[in-house]
Amino acid sequence: MLRFLLVLLFAMSAATQGAHAQAGARAGARIGAPINGEPDYAALAAQGGLPPPGATGMAAEAAIPTVPARPAQPVPDSAPQNDDYVANLASDAFGAQLFTGAFSRESASVFNPSHVISVGDRIQLRMWNGYNLDTVLAVDAGGNILLPEVGPFRVQGIANADLQAAVTVALRRVFAGRVSIYASLLAAQPVRVYVTGAVYRPGMYNGTSSDSVLRYLDQAGGIDPERGSFLDVAIKRGTQTLAVVNLYDFLLKGELATRQLNNGDVIFVQPRKHTVKVGGLAENARRFEFQGEQARLDQIARLAKPLPSATNVRVVRNTGAIRNVEYFPISQDREIILQDGDEIEFTADKRPGTITVRVEGEHAGPQEFVLPYGSRMGELLSQVAFTPQSDADSIQLYRLSVKARQKVLLGTALRSLESSVLTARSGTADEAQLRKEEAALVLQWVERARKIDPTGQTLIARASTRDQLLLENGDILRVPVKDGLVIVNGEVLFPNAVAFDAGMSVADYIQQAGGYSQNADSARVIVAHRDGSFSESKWGTQVRPGDEILVLPRVDMKTRQFAKDVFQILYQLAISAKVVLGL
Repeated sequence: MLRFLLVLLFAMSAATQGAHAQAGARAGARIGAPINGEPDYAALAAQGGLPPPGATGMAAEAAIPTVPARPAQPVPDSAPQNDDYVANLASDAFGAQLFTGAFSRESASVFNPSHVISVGDRIQLRMWNGYNLDTVLAVDAGGNILLPEVGPFRVQGIANADLQAAVTVALRRVFAGRVSIYASLLAAQPVRVYVTGAVYRPGMYNGTSSDSVLRYLDQAGGIDPERGSFLDVAIKRGTQTLAVVNLYDFLLKGELATRQLNNGDVIFVQPRKHTVKVGGLAENARRFEFQGEQARLDQIARLAKPLPSATNVRVVRNTGAIRNVEYFPISQDREIILQDGDEIEFTADKRPGTITVRVEGEHAGPQEFVLPYGSRMGELLSQVAFTPQSDADSIQLYRLSVKARQKVLLGTALRSLESSVLTARSGTADEAQLRKEEAALVLQWVERARKIDPTGQTLIARASTRDQLLLENGDILRVPVKDGLVIVNGEVLFPNAVAFDAGMSVADYIQQAGGYSQNADSARVIVAHRDGSFSESKWGTQVRPGDEILVLPRVDMKTRQFAKDVFQILYQLAISAKVVLGL
């Protein structure tokens, strides 16, 4: 009888070995199956960290694999959450921009080493070199997997980082050291988690136990910034609160509390806390929450991050029946108490100390001068080293504030012309067609005129109080050179520079440039003098060295008001930018 039992056991062992060999052969078509007795190392490595040939011992077997969990299931384009994502982008609440669909587009593709094996997880087991096996083992309700030749082995509660080592130790009780063993987490347990509280779309959402809280919140459209708290997101299991997530820590420090979720867990967004709205000179000009009934300004400043240029803060008190405004230096931030609904604005309350003025053109000194605030033109000119070629009597001043005003005036005139063209009435069909053609021509001209930048030149050369003129930061002083040239520009055949001749008139210089073009208005010629002054060409107008003669275009329009407006703007362009812009 004993001999019979031994023979029976031997036959059963041989049959088991044969079955495993056949399973290994069938797995040959699978990723990583042995090829000519050797495993496909490249494919196995792509699946998550197979030790290369030559690596031996427990260190090689304990390599932590990273294996894809499951295909991503993005939110469809037609899903109502997409409207929530647009609202989040437009919200002024700090943290609302987190939820724009980025977290819900993909589930976890890898499992971190801290993932704890739980019921429902699937583990891939591969063995070769004397024992061929490629199978997927599911963690049963008891937390066990069924290992070949070993039987039930408890893996529930083991960290993913320790899975390879634990399975290897269990199998080494039966299999020799030459048998290679590879165990990895293939898929985490699918779970359905409730998301509720102050979110856009409360409900039950699919994911895995390894997915972050951000993914589930994103699937629900995100936290409603008008109702929900970014400081207090609770993870609950039954009546127990497992963790509280503060999303400000994630946004500002990159810290996110993680918790492995089970089926039926609840993510609950608590009601919004007290808030303060921040504006002005701050990197994060948003609306911030704070815990408690009040907060200090320095606590809010750490969140808002005022710019280095900010020196003061304006506080608008919105609580109570009276709206009060207070103003403090930022240095007192620890003493300033804020309450729910307050609005603060970081400002720069700086007094100018010095200004910079640039001197260009014909002179022998530096081009940049740093002067005390309040300096006068005479103080600057006393430091400029003129040369014999400098035209000191025609000094030109270009000022940013004047340039801005010229731009505003030009824009006002262009808008007025545009309005007149678009609202003009017609009595007949022929007149309406004519007006339409004129309007199209004028509107094109207006768009071209808008792109012209005035120079900001200020006439100072002839002023008796020139030396008392107050300088501004950014002023440009240009010293002309006595070059003896006269420039002829605008509606002439050959715009050019002509050598100055005291015996030549304006008409002579125009003739030297080829004469008037077909589009020229010979009655509208402007002489721009080098010192910044202008004169309209008339009989006997004197031309000086360095002048510029501008021939304006003819305006051929049927409507007198249109023609008048266009002439006005032509003069503005010629004077403020020295540009002749024809229709």
